[in-house]
Amino acid sequence: MQVPDVGPVVARSIRQFFDEAHNRQVVHDLVAAGVNWRKTEPAPRPSAPAKSFVLTGTLAGMTRDAARAAIEAKGHKVVGSVSKKTDFVVAGEDAGSKLERAKALGVQVLDEKQFTELLQNL
Repeated sequence: MQVPDVGPVVARSIRQFFDEAHNRQVVHDLVAAGVNWRKTEPAPRPSAPAKSFVLTGTLAGMTRDAARAAIEAKGHKVVGSVSKKTDFVVAGEDAGSKLERAKALGVQVLDEKQFTELLQNL
């Protein structure tokens, strides 16, 4: 449960998976056949608490995947829905109900320019 976004339900599912001998054997056979998992360094943890972002609409200068990667590279997270716990909503062209929800909840809304400036300072 120390992995970001892994709570008790997912942790229990992972544990149940590896409790089954058949599943452990499949993993063992894959490793024996030469399959390996690339080892990566953990993402740096920000000194301040992680901020949560919601992406909505189309960004002109980057794909949504690129925006997500940039946010996560800074140690923050992207969530799928707006709540009062959301720190920022990044609104591109044709932003819809997520933008309206952010406004209703008083969540800070960023356009693409504000978003890229904020990313540089996170």
